[in-house]
Amino acid sequence: MLYHHHEVCDEQTANLVLLEASKVESVPELCREHGMSSAAFYKWRSKYGGMDASLMTRMKELEDENRRLKKMYAEEKLKAEIISEAMQKKW
Repeated sequence: MLYHHHEVCDEQTANLVLLEASKVESVPELCREHGMSSAAFYKWRSKYGGMDASLMTRMKELEDENRRLKKMYAEEKLKAEIISEAMQKKW
C-alpha cells in the first residue's frame, strides 16, 4: 500500500495501520512498509487513535456535514449582505 500526502485515506485503512502499529516496535519501519511518512502516521494517530472503524466513519460523516453546513451558512450570509446593500442604495 502506498499513501501519498495528497491522497485521503479511508478510515478502515487508517484503522488497520494503527492496529498494526500497536503490534510493532518500529513506527518508521511500519511507515516504510506502507509507503507513508512518519508525519502522516502520527497525524492519523492523533486524529483516529483509540477509535474503531465505525467511530472513524461517523467522525468523517460529521466532518462532511459540518463542511456542508458552513458552506450553506456562508452562502446565506452573502445573500443577506447583498440584500442589505441593495436596500441601503434604494433609500
